[in-house]
Amino acid sequence: MEKENKKKKCSVSYGGQAVLEGVMMAGKTAFATAVRDPSGEIQIESRYLKRSPAAQKASKIPFLRGFLSLINSVVRGSHTMLRAASVYADDEEDDSRIEEFFATKFKISIGDCVSTIAMFIGILLSVGAFILLPNFLLNLLQTVFPVLRSHELAGLWSGLILGGIKLALFLAYLASILLLRDVRRLYQYHGAEHKTINAFERGVELTPEEVKKCSRIHDRCGTSFLFIVIIINVCVFSVASWGFGIDRIDGGVLRFLARLGAEMLLLPLISGISYEILKLLARFDNGFAAIFKFPGTLLQKALTTREPDDSMLEVAIAAFKKIMEMDADETVPETTFITSGLLSKMLAETKAQFRAAEIDESDAEWIYSLVLDIKRSELNSRERSIKQSESKKIHDIVTERLTGRPLWYVMGDTEFYNCTIKVDERALIPRPETEILAEAVIKSAEREAKILELCTGSGCVAIAIAKARNDLTVTATDISEEAISLAKENAELNNVRVSFAVSDLFAKVHGRFDVIVCNPPYIKSGDIPSLQREVRDFEPKIALDGGKDGLSFYRRIALEARNYLNKEGMLVLECGEGQSNDIINMFPKRDFVMIQKDYSGVDRIIKIVF
Repeated sequence: MEKENKKKKCSVSYGGQAVLEGVMMAGKTAFATAVRDPSGEIQIESRYLKRSPAAQKASKIPFLRGFLSLINSVVRGSHTMLRAASVYADDEEDDSRIEEFFATKFKISIGDCVSTIAMFIGILLSVGAFILLPNFLLNLLQTVFPVLRSHELAGLWSGLILGGIKLALFLAYLASILLLRDVRRLYQYHGAEHKTINAFERGVELTPEEVKKCSRIHDRCGTSFLFIVIIINVCVFSVASWGFGIDRIDGGVLRFLARLGAEMLLLPLISGISYEILKLLARFDNGFAAIFKFPGTLLQKALTTREPDDSMLEVAIAAFKKIMEMDADETVPETTFITSGLLSKMLAETKAQFRAAEIDESDAEWIYSLVLDIKRSELNSRERSIKQSESKKIHDIVTERLTGRPLWYVMGDTEFYNCTIKVDERALIPRPETEILAEAVIKSAEREAKILELCTGSGCVAIAIAKARNDLTVTATDISEEAISLAKENAELNNVRVSFAVSDLFAKVHGRFDVIVCNPPYIKSGDIPSLQREVRDFEPKIALDGGKDGLSFYRRIALEARNYLNKEGMLVLECGEGQSNDIINMFPKRDFVMIQKDYSGVDRIIKIVF
């Protein structure tokens, strides 16, 4: 590390801040906050810095940029601390009822209200502790000891005393909050922030193993800045107080108000000078600069930083890498913490995401209704607060759905004719119209009939038949071993008896049956590339491709079906739009045929009796 420390520092403008169980890092164009949530995962919320051209120009003006930086730090810092804390929102039932009440009655999130109020209270407490209280104490001292304001150099003495009070309060505050366990962990994350930035500025690889070797002290630390602010405040205010004769004002209240007014007026100048001094000192590593850096360095070592563990370094590194990624590519999307929120707001945001990704917005409604156990029809008419645990489930599902993977593959199962059917890439997702196919067999089959299903896929039709009619003997086949494996899992899941076999249509089928049912592949080979991405890229092609005209499987069935049907047996087929007449013509020797339409009025089910 000695050799590393001799390297010239990079001239960069990266900075950061420790937050509850995490670190915020700010770069040139963006800032990101990484937090390790209660489940142990690292969540990252990132935003681009949206600054107007005027603000960008102002940020380059010496002295003025210091005051602007202070304002930005207070506002952004307060907001960031509260956002990080929201990741740890309590999901207790009582809290949820309160959230529900505010969501229903006032259409607001109580969490957002509390965060906003807490931010303002925090700012007011800071002003009270470091501006109002010191001035009150100084006024009290001047009342008890009149010589402090009657002396010809009273203004200078007042500035020094005021500075001493502020410094004492500042040190007492930093030391006292160390008694809190969460603050000690906060200071460890502060150390992780410094180590990460130091590692980057020295060209060290950003891994926990390498970053931990770097110093937890940084020249541009906010602790050093605040200390410099207090020192500059002493100098500037002493001169101003003496020059304006504030201490010669009669009446304690007027003197107190005059001093407060002067402090507020001088704040931009004091913060501007302090900022320039801090940046100047950060450019040098010589002994002369070290003298001025020493107080801030001592404060960091003794109070405001602690050695972080590897998990904390991982969080800081994650935040830093995120802002580097966003600085390098402005098309990188912003990210948001997974927290509680209002149903209407979160659902609208998810629909917007799906709309942008060309995904059916109804999928968003399905996700929310299933996770929250609310009917889809009630989603837009019922307001409620979504707990963080629910929000996380929704987020994980939405994230995977945005990859293009079909919703029901993401969910893992779907409902089909009063059955729960497990679905994944081994077979097609059951379609609503296929329930009509299952129902046709359930209602038409005689008692004790033997049923054969070809191309069973997930097994949904065979299982629905067996579950609805326990008097039937059901056999199902498919050419795909993976599909048969899934179908067996679904039969066990629904506690039904179905005999499954791997077979290319009738190739390994023995015996005769009273009903043969099939939903074969019927998409034209040339149409497959134009199918929806979810179908084309994720569902098995073998279950879709029906040959050049989509009728290949029907021709094969027409040639062999009668060899496996008992007398007066029935063939029940599902078909694609516009295919019914061609399929019927493949069975010239038949006794009876009936066509049943689907929910859209399309010819979908063909029943043929021989």
